[in-house]
Amino acid sequence: MNNEILYVLLPDFASHEMVYLMQAISSDERQLKSDPKYLNKIVAPSMEPVKAIGGFRVLPDYSFENMPDDYAALILIGGFGWLSSVADMVVPIVRKALHRGIIVGAICNGASFMAKHGFLNNVKHTGNGLEQLKLWGPDSYLNSENYLHQQAVSDGGIVTANGSGVLEFTKELLLLLDNDTPERIEMYYQFNKQGFCSLFPG
Repeated sequence: MNNEILYVLLPDFASHEMVYLMQAISSDERQLKSDPKYLNKIVAPSMEPVKAIGGFRVLPDYSFENMPDDYAALILIGGFGWLSSVADMVVPIVRKALHRGIIVGAICNGASFMAKHGFLNNVKHTGNGLEQLKLWGPDSYLNSENYLHQQAVSDGGIVTANGSGVLEFTKELLLLLDNDTPERIEMYYQFNKQGFCSLFPG
C-alpha cells in the first residue's frame, strides 16, 4: 500500500486540527525523520491554493481528480467548507476508501459530514455533539446509540473527534497507523496535552 496520508482540505479549513498529526508523522522530538513511515500529502478540490480559516493558503499535492487510489489514510480536516456544496465531491472518495479498508479520520465538521452521509452508521463514534450529528444527517444518520461523548473515538478503522479533540484525534490515528510504539505515542500525547512545565517542573 502507498504510504501517503491524504489530508482533505476544503476552503476555510481549520488548520490547527492537523498540525500535531502531521508533525508526529514527519519528525520525532529531536529532528525530521530521515526515513518516515508515512508521508503527508494535501488533497483539495483543485490544484489552486486552499485557504485556511486564519487566512493563509496551502498549495495542494493532489486535486480530487488526480489523487491516488492507493494510500494509507484519509483525514477529513474540519472547517466551514463542509457546509458548502463542494463537500459533496468528497462523498465518493470516502466511500471508496472505506470499501478498500483504508483508515479514515474525521474531526469537527468532518465528523458531521460523515454522519450526514451515513458513514458512521456501523461504528462507535463521536463529533461536535449528538445533536449536531442528528442535525446534519436527519435521515441518514441512524446510529445515535453508538455515539460516545468523548474527545475522540476509534472503531472499525474510523477515527472521529470533536473540534477540541485535536490531540486525542492525533493519538488515536497514530496508534491505528502504528506510527511508533504505543509508549512513545503516549509520551507525545502527554507532552503536548500537559505541557513541558507540568511534566518537568523546575
